[in-house]
Amino acid sequence: MIDAIFSIWNNGDLTFRTIEHLTMFTIALLFASVLGVVLGIMIHQRARLADITLNLLNIIETIPGIALLFILIPLFGLGYIPTIVACILYSLLPIARNTYTGLTSVNKEYIEVAHAMGLSTHEILRRVRIPLALPLILGGIRIALVFTMGVVTLGGLVAAGGLGAAIMTGISQLNKPLIAISALWVGLLSLVFDGIASAIEKTLKRRYGSW
Repeated sequence: MIDAIFSIWNNGDLTFRTIEHLTMFTIALLFASVLGVVLGIMIHQRARLADITLNLLNIIETIPGIALLFILIPLFGLGYIPTIVACILYSLLPIARNTYTGLTSVNKEYIEVAHAMGLSTHEILRRVRIPLALPLILGGIRIALVFTMGVVTLGGLVAAGGLGAAIMTGISQLNKPLIAISALWVGLLSLVFDGIASAIEKTLKRRYGSW
């Protein structure tokens, strides 16, 4: 049984596909995290734009993943670029929303104490609001992580490579074992990364949740 799995793994070139998959996943999640947090901070500082921005991101979220990928093809062509862009677009809503919510829900008493200590608005943001909002921000990133893993897998439909390409190869060759192993491997990777994010989130909640 083990020999058969290794044979399918090698014939499907799953090691190379895994590296491709994780590379796209990492790039997309890093860009989405930075952009989402920055966007969340911006709409926190300009509250009148919050509803408009979050509603626009929510509209993007309602577009099916495959449809979004094909919409992006005329702009970016085939390959990993439209896949990464789609991942970022899908991930912005949970990260920006959680960042905004975390920053706005900080207890007013902490803000008043910070003002009494002579801290500026920027210093309060950096030294009070963002640290206390970290558990919620990471919760948004954790949601985005699942979105990103799924969309990167769909990237196999637009010649992006990764494990989605291995699944497409299995479909074209009617190779059910390759499809099953590739799909299970994607699921396992999702569980591993989600577990890591969950552990970090719990640590941050223990550290900042009692403030």
